[in-house]
Amino acid sequence: MRKQVVLVTGVNGEIGHSLVAHLAENDNCDVIGLDVMPIDDSIQQYLFKFIQGDILDQMLLGRLVAEYEIRSIIHLASILSTKAEYNPETAHRVNVEGTLNLLRLAVEQATWQGKSVKFIYPSSIAAYGIPSLEIKQQLGPVTEDQWLMPTTIYGCNKLYCEHLGRYYSNFYKQLAADQTKYTIDFRGLRFPGLISAVTVPTGGTSDYGPDMLHHAAQNIPYACFVRPDSVMPFMVMPDAVKSILLLEEIERNQLSQLVYNVTSFSASAEKLKEITLDAFPNAEISFAVDQKRQHIVDTWPAEIDDKAARKDWNWKPDFDMIQSFKEYIIPGVKNRYN
Repeated sequence: MRKQVVLVTGVNGEIGHSLVAHLAENDNCDVIGLDVMPIDDSIQQYLFKFIQGDILDQMLLGRLVAEYEIRSIIHLASILSTKAEYNPETAHRVNVEGTLNLLRLAVEQATWQGKSVKFIYPSSIAAYGIPSLEIKQQLGPVTEDQWLMPTTIYGCNKLYCEHLGRYYSNFYKQLAADQTKYTIDFRGLRFPGLISAVTVPTGGTSDYGPDMLHHAAQNIPYACFVRPDSVMPFMVMPDAVKSILLLEEIERNQLSQLVYNVTSFSASAEKLKEITLDAFPNAEISFAVDQKRQHIVDTWPAEIDDKAARKDWNWKPDFDMIQSFKEYIIPGVKNRYN
């Protein structure tokens, strides 16, 4: 018999670092990690096997189909928003074609196993696109089906892949004579800005929040690239991991939709500066607005509505804003650099 595993792509990233430790400790299934970069030594111990490779490599993915029984795919690999804007065609290949390869892998696995394979897809607040700052300032919390007009290639990629997940779950080869009986069980999470005390930010447009703290802890001046009054929702990494684990575990018949918002708190850049200075009084934080990146943040909601996740699978963050910084972020960042 082939060994049953959970496949985690992009395992070296911010979410992957925290997620694999929880999977190893709380799951009864071995974890295979996949990443284009060599494995970080700190997470090697949590993996049954690490494969250094590219999600665009169809031969590599084909070997995974043949060698393992993949129960769930948690697809974290992507090129993030800021980096994606510098090379949108490459971002599209990785973010869309790579996801398509994994969806195809999941269908092949489902056919072999005679049951649906779970496909957990972390999406992003970048899927939204509010047309003006004036409209944004008048809105309340935004639901999953509102203002879906992204202005970044990353946001377009994420929104399209959400639709691909819906297609592969419900309509795959719907006109074919040999329509596949078992497809995938797609479950998407639309994250706000994520803050980790364990890993360094890696190029997201929302990274000005964690960047303040990481720079302050190292006594490095930081110039924030958005206005002080810029507001967007955030969540700390332990809550992001919690949401993935909860959504992966819940029975399909309890879910009323395929993509869910999750969030914790909203804060302005000025508020994040105040919190950082309280923890690091000697920090040098200024504002040097990058108008292009500012425009992107202005198209994202100040608040997102996660009532559906709270209702369907009892989602609730463990950390509000005060707890996030007092109990997790500030102690973790200090420990990292001390």
